[in-house]
Amino acid sequence: MIEGHGDDLYRYGGKVKFNFSTNILSGVNHEGLKKFLASRLDVIGSYPEPSPSLLEREIAMKEGVSRENVVVTNGATDAVYRLAFLGSGGRSAVLRPTFREYQDACRLHGHDVSFFDSIGRLPSSPDMIWICNPNNPTGQVIPIDDIIGMCAAHKESLIVIDQAYSDYCPERLMTSEEAVALGNTVLLRSLTKRYCVPGLRIGYAVTSAEIAGKLRNCSMPWVVNALAIESARYLIGHDDDYPIDATGLRMEAERVASKLRAIGMEVYPTDCNFMLCRLPYGSAAELKSFLMDHHGLLIRDASNFEGLDAGCFRIAVQGRPADDILLEAIRQYLKAERREKRGVRSEERKSK
Repeated sequence: MIEGHGDDLYRYGGKVKFNFSTNILSGVNHEGLKKFLASRLDVIGSYPEPSPSLLEREIAMKEGVSRENVVVTNGATDAVYRLAFLGSGGRSAVLRPTFREYQDACRLHGHDVSFFDSIGRLPSSPDMIWICNPNNPTGQVIPIDDIIGMCAAHKESLIVIDQAYSDYCPERLMTSEEAVALGNTVLLRSLTKRYCVPGLRIGYAVTSAEIAGKLRNCSMPWVVNALAIESARYLIGHDDDYPIDATGLRMEAERVASKLRAIGMEVYPTDCNFMLCRLPYGSAAELKSFLMDHHGLLIRDASNFEGLDAGCFRIAVQGRPADDILLEAIRQYLKAERREKRGVRSEERKSK
């Protein structure tokens, strides 16, 4: 789904005033990182480590596990495709609606893919189970006790828990130590999301030493470039420079959700900074065009998520002033759509 993701900022040539389509914070100050990278540009003259073992060691220390349990990848999506390769030809169960790359990666590698809507409705005996927690695009979190119970009850399955958005959620989620102890579980994390650097593509998987070894063995060499490795090491060492107020962001998301429901919008419950919405009429594609053309606001058309329809879109809060601009713009769109519908009905009555 190369062209089917959000944050398609590149399409609009600087016309976007506020970007609600990405699930991470916009406008983060990266001056310290930029200065550091400027001092490290000589690394582009040499190959990086074939496998980024030094960075894996530093992440392992931070996560409280052994280096053998950590695999650094070219973004979390790289890990998704490696895992799908390991399960080639098997049966995968995907909790929906969710990140499309799970099913795309599985189908690329010949999986029989089925979907389920809650962990209480898992298909029988899948080879792999894919869960995004917090979930993209809904922002909902499955309680940790339910997740661990499911992993323990399906020892025959390889279970992938994607926690790319964990830093934007105040709920307790699975730890790296818990994932390693379970043995059949792969925990995915994203430095891209944590530090708001989507252009750098840095993620990692935490799992048993056996599964981690297989993940390393199915990667090409030098999959993580030298500047990404340098950036990751800097960011991990400057964690305090990148605070995320997960509780405050969720409160703002709840405020925005309440305002949207008041004007007739359906909004899924969320535990994060982003939420899934459904229009009462019109399509998400039309709303996206309206917001961009008239206000310079970018949202995520969510109609291509499995199980969702043309009226679904996703937004991530960006702070009260920007969020209020978005709310007013959506009100204007709905008002215009209502006028158009009344006009159509009036013309239909006249024609009769």
